[in-house]
Amino acid sequence: MTHEHLRVDVAIVGAGPAGLSAARAATQSGASVAIVDDNPRAGGQIWRQGPGTTPSVLAAERLTVLRHPNVRYLPATRIVAQTRANMLLLEDDERGLLLEYDMLILCCGARELLLPFPGWTLPGVTGAGGLQALIKNGLDVRGQRTVIAGSGPLLLASAATARQTGAQVLRVLEQAAWRDVIGFGARLWRWPEKLKQAAGLIPASYRADAHVVEAFGDARLEGVRISQGGRMSELACDRLACGFGLVPNTVLPSHLGCRIENGAVAVDAYQRTSRAGHFAAGECTGVGGSELAMIEGEIAGLAATGQTGRLAQLAERRAHWQGFADEVRRRFAIREPIRTLARPDTLICRCEDVRYDAVANETGWTAAKLQSRCGMGACQGRVCGAAARELFGWTPPAPRSPLVPARVGTLLIDGSGDGQ
Repeated sequence: MTHEHLRVDVAIVGAGPAGLSAARAATQSGASVAIVDDNPRAGGQIWRQGPGTTPSVLAAERLTVLRHPNVRYLPATRIVAQTRANMLLLEDDERGLLLEYDMLILCCGARELLLPFPGWTLPGVTGAGGLQALIKNGLDVRGQRTVIAGSGPLLLASAATARQTGAQVLRVLEQAAWRDVIGFGARLWRWPEKLKQAAGLIPASYRADAHVVEAFGDARLEGVRISQGGRMSELACDRLACGFGLVPNTVLPSHLGCRIENGAVAVDAYQRTSRAGHFAAGECTGVGGSELAMIEGEIAGLAATGQTGRLAQLAERRAHWQGFADEVRRRFAIREPIRTLARPDTLICRCEDVRYDAVANETGWTAAKLQSRCGMGACQGRVCGAAARELFGWTPPAPRSPLVPARVGTLLIDGSGDGQ
């Protein structure tokens, strides 16, 4: 079969804040750049574009790089595998594609951490970030009684998005203790932008030391059972958005042989990974927010193209925002009651209907898959794998090819010449 073979100086995976900033920096050297993203529209989760959305001034400025003459933008394109050194096999809805590069910058982002609890698979229950994404893509939530629960600043952003589009937000439930929430707020003076942002987002319905114990309903969600300060109550609702922060997306970096430490891609001061010629930036190197992601992306783009003049200045700004990320991680760490919400019959793997008690006593991820098919369904462990790591401390093995379901014709492209 015929296919396109594209060669560039710098390939970037991910068109969110980190990837767009990396591209912007790399093009200043005159380098040719390809940006690959599996979403049909650029911007990542935070700048997600959809019906009726208008990008912020900052987002619009970063998105202009997609029109740069040296940039080839490949939206709705999946990475299937690495075929040989410095070459990736890609696929979109119509064709396979080989992408060859001199330098690769991984800006793979993060995924929402979903932890199992009774009723979490009911229709009407999503992640907190998942609800935000659905609304940005056109979901109508007008008048719906909504509960937002879980942990971290994402809850406030999700609640704000829901309110702005007409949802009736009944509660925002933060599992962290009040002392940690107040302590976090007391230190926000170090990041005035975040202090101003938080002041405008915290609703009267916000509660700390509170979490959903159970979601209930017959055909779909009808209500939730809540623990607040140890006291139990029930609340009728139409929608529950429950997420426990974000976890770095390390599937591709791990596949490429980049070292993973503490669940994130390990990088040096120049955002270089353990593999020569391969850089990483943004949430895949540790969740820290868009400000940190943009700085890391800029550092990676400059370093990958030999532009070292501004790196010292950017390193200082990176340290400033890394401090914010560290504070979030410390204050909103998941507490033990959340880890014990699942009952023996609670599903942990939704794709394969695997119950919690079917895997809880296994020695690791591989054993769980062999005994129960956990992680072998449509999402390939992207949801249950992150949950198992948080609940049991399991570390998944490096992913093998193909990374995503692909057409046979694409898999026949071998990277050594013409397709076969």
